[in-house]
Parts: sequence; C-alpha cells; structure tokens
Amino acid sequence: MAEARPSDAPRRRRPVQESLREYGRGIAGGLLFSLPLLYTMEVWWAGFTSHPANVLGYLLGTYVLLLGYNRYGGFRRDVCWFDVFTDSLEELGVGLLVSVVVLVLIGRITRGTSLPEAVGMAVVEAGTVAIGVSVGTAQLGGQHREEATEEDRKRLESADHVPGQLVIAFCGAVLFAANVAPTEEVVMIAVETSPWRLLGLAVLSLLLGGLILFQSDFTRAKRFTRRRLRRDVLAGTVITYAIALVSSALVLWFFGRFDGNGPSVCVAQVVVLGLASTLGASAGRLLIQS
Repeated sequence: MAEARPSDAPRRRRPVQESLREYGRGIAGGLLFSLPLLYTMEVWWAGFTSHPANVLGYLLGTYVLLLGYNRYGGFRRDVCWFDVFTDSLEELGVGLLVSVVVLVLIGRITRGTSLPEAVGMAVVEAGTVAIGVSVGTAQLGGQHREEATEEDRKRLESADHVPGQLVIAFCGAVLFAANVAPTEEVVMIAVETSPWRLLGLAVLSLLLGGLILFQSDFTRAKRFTRRRLRRDVLAGTVITYAIALVSSALVLWFFGRFDGNGPSVCVAQVVVLGLASTLGASAGRLLIQS
C-alpha cells in the first residue's frame, strides 16, 4: 500500500509510523466490509466445496477488481501502473492474512483442517476483505482530502471517465452482493416470490439506483454523475442496474447458487440479489470514491 506517487516522481521511503497507520486503516476497512462474511457458514462451505480452478479464478478476479479500484478510485489516479500492480498485490496479501487470522481465532481453521479446505476458506473470505482493505486505505484517511487541491481537480475530471466509473460501480456492487449471495435466504426468496413481486423488486432497484445517483443529493453525487441531459439520467440508471445484475449473477455463480436450479429460479435469484447490488453500484460507488 504505497502512497500516491506521480509516474514521473522518484520513489521515497516513508516513515514506519506512516506505513503502520496506513496498514491500520486498511485492516479496519477490510474487517468493516467483510466481518459478516467471516461469520457466515455458507461462505466456509463454499471454501470447502469449490473446485480449485474456481478458487483460483476467484483470486484472480479479486486481483483484477483491486487493479480497477486502485487505478480509477480512491486517491491513486496519478500513480504509475507499477504502483497499482504492487499495491493491489499487497492488499490481496493483507486480505489473505486477515482472513486466516480471523478464521483461526474463531476456530474454523484448526489442526484438523486439511490444507485444501483451509486454502479454499481463506481465499473465498479474502476477496471481500482485500477490497475492503483497498477502500479503507484510500477512504478512511481524511488528511489528504482538504489539502490535495490537485487531487481534488482530478476527482472532478474522473466523473467524465466512463470506464473508470463503470469499474468503481462494479467494485461497489460486488462488495455489497458478496455479503448476501452466500446465504440460503436468497434461494428461498427466489423460489417463493411470484413473478409480479420480482418485477416489483426490479422496478424498485431501478428507482433506487436513479434516486441515489441523480435525485437524493447523496454525498458528492453531483461530482461523479452526469446529469446534463435527461437521457444521461436514464442511461446512468439503466447501466447501473445492468452492472448490478451482472455482478449478482457472477457472485451467485461462484457460490454455487445456480447448481441444480432451473433457469427461472436462477433469474429470480439474480433479481433478488440485484437490489443489494444496485445499492453497491450506486451508493457504494459514491461512498468509496468520495
């Protein structure tokens, strides 16, 4: 978790105290966003039952998300790609370490746990922890906010960087969806909910995303959303919901929620989880870069 450094600036060594503070913010952010998952038995089971290839894919996917957030979010937009790669790798390592420590302390990893099971649990838990570490490192420190006018100007410019905003929205959606997707309740609600109620959930998700981004004057929302024309509002709302649905489907697939279920139940699960993902893609997106 190196400090933000322009690509043409020489690397300098930071004081140990400053590094420890940054690690402390990162660990606090990681626990803040992931503690419910660390205490959820369905996530432990996912670590037991997931194929090693899926676990490896999850680890790589988490690293790609960290690259996206560190490149386009937080306060690291002016750093070189080398720093982005090393920061992301470091945050992934911290996420794995925090996951292992917590799982050992709560008795989920013991001497009797096999190595594949321990690795599976740690990796599955570490995904959300690592994203929380990245967000916490960037957002829980407030000193730079008032002082870095140049960085503030770049934040305003980032609102027009559409790919960057899409990446941040996807990160927010995954962060929220991953806390709900492993639970059995998502499947239960999907099976028992009628199509009309599902349609109502979809409409509610769309309205919620649009209100948060464009109407509720959420924290610094105007700085990160386009609202010049009515079509900008409509497009922003629909794209945000589409990102929420895609992230929901990916997270549900990873946790095996589609296994043994028909297409209608799978679609229903995506719509049910889409409400949480929409919150992440809209409110979460604003919070993790404000």
